[in-house]
Amino acid sequence: MLQLRTAGYLALDRLRKSGEFPPHVSGIEEIDAVTDRFMQRFMEERFRASNELGPGFLLYELLDRTVRSREQEHMDEASTSGKEKLALIRALDRMNDMTLAYRHQIDLLEPLIRETSSRREGPVRILELAAGSGGLSFALAGHALHHGIDIDITATDIVPETIDEGNRAASERKLPVRFRVMNAFDFASIEKNSIDLVIISQSLHHFTPGQLALMIARSAEHGATAFIGLDGLRSMLLLAGVPLVASLQGIASFTGDGFTSARKFYSELELGIIARIATGHDRYAVSESWPMSMLLVNHDSPVS
Repeated sequence: MLQLRTAGYLALDRLRKSGEFPPHVSGIEEIDAVTDRFMQRFMEERFRASNELGPGFLLYELLDRTVRSREQEHMDEASTSGKEKLALIRALDRMNDMTLAYRHQIDLLEPLIRETSSRREGPVRILELAAGSGGLSFALAGHALHHGIDIDITATDIVPETIDEGNRAASERKLPVRFRVMNAFDFASIEKNSIDLVIISQSLHHFTPGQLALMIARSAEHGATAFIGLDGLRSMLLLAGVPLVASLQGIASFTGDGFTSARKFYSELELGIIARIATGHDRYAVSESWPMSMLLVNHDSPVS
C-alpha cells in the first residue's frame, strides 16, 4: 500500500521524458544535494500523478504523506548519551535474534559473498556501515567460519561506546571482525581498493536520500565491487508490526524508535532512484524479501 508503484512510475516516466531524470551531477561533492532536491521534485510529481489517477490513488498518496516522517529516532539524538545508545542497540540485537532477522540477512548476503570469493584470492573484505555493536557482523563472521567462507569484516559506527563494545566482543569470540569509529558517508579513513563489499543493514532510513547516494558513490570510489543495503519494507503491516515487536523489549524509547523507523522506511522505487543518481548507471536491483527490501548496486558488472 505504501509503495505507490503506479503513481511513482508514472511520475518518474514524466520526469525522464522532461529531461529531469536522471539529474545532472558534475562531481561526487554534489551528489548529496542533487539527490535530495530531486527526491523532493519526485514527491511533488508523484502527488500530481496520484491526483490525476483518481481518488483511490490519491488516498494512498495522502496516507503515505501522513505516515512519512523526518523525525529522528531517540538513539540518533545528540542529547542521548552513548551509554543509552548502546542499550538501545543491544535491544535491537536481541530483537533481531528473536525474529531470526540475522539468519534472514545472512541468507540474502551469502550468495553475493560466495560469488565475490570465487573471483578473488584471500578473504572477502567487507565494510559494514552504521553497524552498531556488530550484531550482523558477528552473525555473518560466525556463519562464514562454520561454513568455510574466508571473510574479513570491518564494522563501523559513529558511536564510540558501540565500537568499544564491539572490539571487546570480537576479542572474546575470536572472530575476524574489527571495529572503528566512522561516519557512514565519510570514507576518508578507508584506504582505496581495500574493500570488496559495502553493507548497511537496517539503517538506510536513518539517512537522507543524499547521504545514501553519497555512501553508494564513495563505495565505488574506494574500489568496492558492490554496495548492499537492507532495510524494512515500507508497508502498513510493518508500520504496526515493528513497534509491536520492539515493545517486547520493555523499553519505551525503543518502542517509539520502532514506530518512527517504520514511518521512514524507503519505498523500493525511492531506493532505485537513489542508486541511479549515485552511480549514473542501471547496474542495480531492488528486491523484496519479506519483511525487508534489498538494494544491490553492482559497481563492476550487470546485476543479474
